[in-house]
Amino acid sequence: MATKSKGKPRGFEFDEPMMAPRQDTKKGQKPSGNGKAPARPEKAPRVEHAPVESVIVEDAITVRDLAKLMDRSPIDLIKVLMQYGIMAPITHSIDHDTAVILGEELGITVKWPEKEAPVAEEQAAAPEQPKSAQSFVQRVRSAEREDDLVERPPVVAVLGHVDHGKTTLLDRIRHTNVAAGEAGGITQRTGAYQVTINGRKITFLDTPGHEAFTAMRARGAQVTDIVVLVVAADDGVMPQTREAINHARAAGVTIIVALNKIDKANANPQRVMEELAKEGLQPEQWGGDTIVVEVSALNNLGVDDLLENILLVADIEGYKANPKGKCVGTVVEAELDKYRGVTATLLVQNGTLRRGDAIVVGSTWGRIKAMFDSSGAIIKEAGPSTPVVVLGLQEVPMAGDNFEVMPNDRAAKELAEERREAKARAAQSPTRRAMTLEDVFARMEGGEAKVLNLIVRADMQGTLEPVLKSLEELGNNEIGIKVLQAAIGDISESDVMLAEASDAVIIGFSVGVDKAAQARAEQSGVEIRHYDIIYKMIEDVEAALKGMLDPVYEEVLVAQAQVLQLFKLRRGVIAGCSVSSGVVKRNALARAKRNGQPVTPMTRIETLRRFTEDVAEVRTGFECGIKLAEGDDLLEPGDIIEFYERRRVR
Repeated sequence: MATKSKGKPRGFEFDEPMMAPRQDTKKGQKPSGNGKAPARPEKAPRVEHAPVESVIVEDAITVRDLAKLMDRSPIDLIKVLMQYGIMAPITHSIDHDTAVILGEELGITVKWPEKEAPVAEEQAAAPEQPKSAQSFVQRVRSAEREDDLVERPPVVAVLGHVDHGKTTLLDRIRHTNVAAGEAGGITQRTGAYQVTINGRKITFLDTPGHEAFTAMRARGAQVTDIVVLVVAADDGVMPQTREAINHARAAGVTIIVALNKIDKANANPQRVMEELAKEGLQPEQWGGDTIVVEVSALNNLGVDDLLENILLVADIEGYKANPKGKCVGTVVEAELDKYRGVTATLLVQNGTLRRGDAIVVGSTWGRIKAMFDSSGAIIKEAGPSTPVVVLGLQEVPMAGDNFEVMPNDRAAKELAEERREAKARAAQSPTRRAMTLEDVFARMEGGEAKVLNLIVRADMQGTLEPVLKSLEELGNNEIGIKVLQAAIGDISESDVMLAEASDAVIIGFSVGVDKAAQARAEQSGVEIRHYDIIYKMIEDVEAALKGMLDPVYEEVLVAQAQVLQLFKLRRGVIAGCSVSSGVVKRNALARAKRNGQPVTPMTRIETLRRFTEDVAEVRTGFECGIKLAEGDDLLEPGDIIEFYERRRVR
């Protein structure tokens, strides 16, 4: 054990006044007439600040910033981190839990920031829309004056089952032959195109499928106004058709059905309409509100009617933006061209983008050196709903990233750097679930969730129907249940993408999970719940709606140590131990046993030392000193101390 040092330890302030420093005169300088040294200007009185009692820390923060919040020297924090075995410079980013431990050592409480209540105007505008609907672009638009808004072209995405004619339809509309240049006639890349119909423009997003459509929504990008659902009249509603319908509904956009291939001999439009009606898309011809247009993309039949209906929906919905307002938009695609450098396809959604503008895109920035329209022609500016290809970005952005025009290069560079640092901190912090059943009631209390979005997968149709019926009966007046997608078979990556974009929980009933889906769910924090008994699923969902579902933890044994000798000090008993198995970690749960029976309550390690130094962990075969927070006076040599970790199982 370390011996006490004489005198007062370092870091403590002395009560007695210190001796005044000797005042020497310069060589050859006479003292003043009263025999004293020349008078020095008096120092300003030191202002004593009240000590900081609590600070607010988010998921991650640098040591320098935390020291500023705590009004302490960064050296004080670094010393504490070193005691825990963490060698961290002042620029090192630490998570919230580490900040809490630092606060405990320094006597300062570290708190989470309080959740901000949603803006009332946004709630009134779309009370039941998913989180992606309240996007960055829509917030910018909502801040514009109503008098400044003008009509803009609608943005249309074309979705549907494979080989039902999506690309052929776009090919006919654009009068270009895209499909012929692609492998197997299947769309291989994402693009944006603008066409002019009767003097009015329509912007089309040519996507590889609903996966790309939802991937952009998952990144917070809401770019589409209308979805054209292409269904082959000779094939009908297929699994990917149903998925496209669910993804479009989750996005809250208008659906127009293009009933393609009506010129085929085996086409049966009435049967397809019946299948659409079963999916909730009641055709207008049958008194519903879904526009269904019969077309033949190959023979150019009904394509003009489809375009006219798109413009009709645009007139009814009244899509508007301010071409003179703040210029913002979304990245549709981006790549690194070996000749031109970084090229990005941007969709302008508000304001006007001009050549020479400094822009921030995600965590990168640049100045637009050149700008091209969808046909490849050089242009100088682009207004709302216009897709453009730009050159001049520093790095390749990701599809779905938002961009905004900045006043100058310096402002753009600073904002990009801030976002890059925030992204790095977020990468170091633990993944937080997008939505769990435990979160439902809390979000409802905060006004964030009025609907519990679910994606349901079952092993057979006979199981799926009673599951859905039971879920529908669980809704109440305060919070409802909305099944975004229900299907047969294992949980797929497409399900996880939809859950990620829509804040949904996936429920699997006697089904498995694809490897790709499992990996994406773990990365994005989407919760997947498995059930084999229907009443257990009903209990969990019902408890979530009532705010009664608490997380369940289990205590897992991770290490054991034998007490060799006890050292009684004024502040308690230190147990000299030898670690017999596992790794003993600081602040782990601990409980001592004698002859297999507990002799201390479950408590925590208060101090963990090797010789005279505090350490973060001690491995098997090494000796250490352990101070328990409770029950240390009950220990005896020969006792076995077991160490546990609390792991969440639900």
